[in-house]
Amino acid sequence: MKNLLPNDEDFPYTIRIVSDILESNGSSSMATVCAGSLALMDAGVKLKKPVAGIAMGLIKEGDKVAVISDILGDEDHFGDMDFKVAGTAEGITAIQMDIKIRGISFDIMETALAQAKEGRLHILGEMSKTMTVPRDSISKYAPHLYSMMVPRDMIGAVIGPGGKTIRHIISESGAEIDIDDEGKVTIAAVDKTQAEIARKMIAGLTEVPEIGKIYDGVVKGIKDFGAFVEILPGKEGLLHISEIDNKRVVKVEDVLKFGQAIQVKLMGIDDSGKLKLSRKVLLPKETHKPKTDAK
Repeated sequence: MKNLLPNDEDFPYTIRIVSDILESNGSSSMATVCAGSLALMDAGVKLKKPVAGIAMGLIKEGDKVAVISDILGDEDHFGDMDFKVAGTAEGITAIQMDIKIRGISFDIMETALAQAKEGRLHILGEMSKTMTVPRDSISKYAPHLYSMMVPRDMIGAVIGPGGKTIRHIISESGAEIDIDDEGKVTIAAVDKTQAEIARKMIAGLTEVPEIGKIYDGVVKGIKDFGAFVEILPGKEGLLHISEIDNKRVVKVEDVLKFGQAIQVKLMGIDDSGKLKLSRKVLLPKETHKPKTDAK
């Protein structure tokens, strides 16, 4: 069933199946395969296809051979073979064989596989009466897990000195966050909104500023020559006084206030890594009407 489970990126959960078996007739392991397949789909695990299993037995006396399906406990105990076959409607996913004789012929093997296929398809048909595809989502009471990758050289930026940054993200979002040495970040939250807040904060910390991109920034400092605007967490750029507005700005404070949210465009990055921003390129250009003589 392993190859039919979603990968870690699509479903970053630890899966644990508990199967309570009341009797051994019909193979407890194959009952677990069938019930486990339905349980996974019911839990919202994106199983690619339903899986069923059946145990085949063999009674051999001299030249007389009988291959039996869905064996009972006595048939398992007194028989010569316990051959378990699990799979989907398209093919086999797992087999296990215990035999008490020296070996079996190809004809017996062929018969056993054919009967196992017939039995498996019948069981899958019965299972389909209950459920054929996984539920759209996991339970609303289960923690929702989201994963993302950050560059290894940015792990320190996400964690921060003494874990200060990641604790701040956890406090602001309400989500639980774990990051490994490879840069894989796992976000756990009961509310999807909490996870999205955490994801955006982490993405902002690790995003590389892109020339020509428009950012929602916050004014973090005001000087005589312009304002410093934070466009990403911990990344500020200079909005020169000449780039604030289309018309001449005498004092920065006349247009901008500390903490004000504004849109800016990243115009360039100099050799020292300083960001050059512009606000006026995003504003509608002023139109000057020609003067006319009054009559």
